[in-house]
Amino acid sequence: MTDFRDLHVPGKPLILVNAWDAASARLVEAAGAAAVGTTSAGVAWSLGAPDGDALALPAAVAAIERITAVVSVPVTADIERGYGDVAETVRRVSAAGAVGVNIEDGATAQPDRIAAARAAAPGLFLNARIDTYLAGAGDLDETVERATAYLAAGADGIFVPGVTDPATVAALVDRIDAPINVMVGPGAPGVSELAALGVARISLGSSVAQAAYGLVARVAQAALSDGGYGDVGGAADYGMLNALLKPGAPGRA
Repeated sequence: MTDFRDLHVPGKPLILVNAWDAASARLVEAAGAAAVGTTSAGVAWSLGAPDGDALALPAAVAAIERITAVVSVPVTADIERGYGDVAETVRRVSAAGAVGVNIEDGATAQPDRIAAARAAAPGLFLNARIDTYLAGAGDLDETVERATAYLAAGADGIFVPGVTDPATVAALVDRIDAPINVMVGPGAPGVSELAALGVARISLGSSVAQAAYGLVARVAQAALSDGGYGDVGGAADYGMLNALLKPGAPGRA
């Protein structure tokens, strides 16, 4: 298996089309992905819980185990704020087969939590998420200050969701001495533009899961109102999905 750290190359970014279950992970892998990242929101929704540390740790770990069991590429897991005891969480996530994690910084004492995660799982790629821009205008200096503290505590990469403005992305790459991860969606710069800015990792976050559930909503509304069901015309092929998940299928772990 390719070393996950080696996939973080500024200018040649790792692209993560975030999955939420075994089938979505296999589809991503079959499309040619070098690694699979999970979306905590998609995982939680698929298991009947809201996003935001509401999912119980055993359920989160079991979801990771199901994904790592069917793919042969590296898997990195979004563990929100750590589901309580972050050291215990990263130990269990690592044992489940993940080689990296995202850790959100919504809680206080984030450097201490990153240090605890690093001590508990020395080989895990720790991607420290900084939410300064996620809910508003953000502050570049504060973001860099947090990033510096998180890297000193043992983080390997820095994830700043909510930033797609090229000038800001370029400033983050220039001022932070670590692989920079941005989250994209409709309206964001393309992969080639972000690569030219020096980004090392691009994530789609929960957007793919949201698109899938949006399709469910549209089909249900149509079928239950005017009797239509045309939106299912673009569905994944039944035989292809079955084949991807059969034991011994090409590419399957």
